[in-house]
Amino acid sequence: MNVISNKKIVPSEAQCSKNLSAVDDALFVVSGKWKLRVMIAVLNGTVHFNQLQRTVKGISARVLSGELKDLEENGLIERVVHANQKPVVVEYIPTEYSKTLEEVIAPLVQWGTRHKERIMKST
Repeated sequence: MNVISNKKIVPSEAQCSKNLSAVDDALFVVSGKWKLRVMIAVLNGTVHFNQLQRTVKGISARVLSGELKDLEENGLIERVVHANQKPVVVEYIPTEYSKTLEEVIAPLVQWGTRHKERIMKST
């Protein structure tokens, strides 16, 4: 594809490599079956572990725990422990930085909706 954003230009080989590297970096943070799904749930206000496990259908507790840890390490969520409550309550809160992912997620949602409609019409 020769179109990057709305500009109709053919990128140089160096620019193409730079773009591929940037995409690799982004995918490293949100790739896999679960990370983006977990992040969408957190951004939509699902903050407790059990809520997340119910919302993100099919994810095991062990995998969810690992994904939350990775997202925290990348600065996308903050783990808040309310130790003064009984039982202890743990919440996963989106960071300000994580809100930049909404710029990526919204177009993906729109494209996915259109794609599903297109596929359903052709069957």
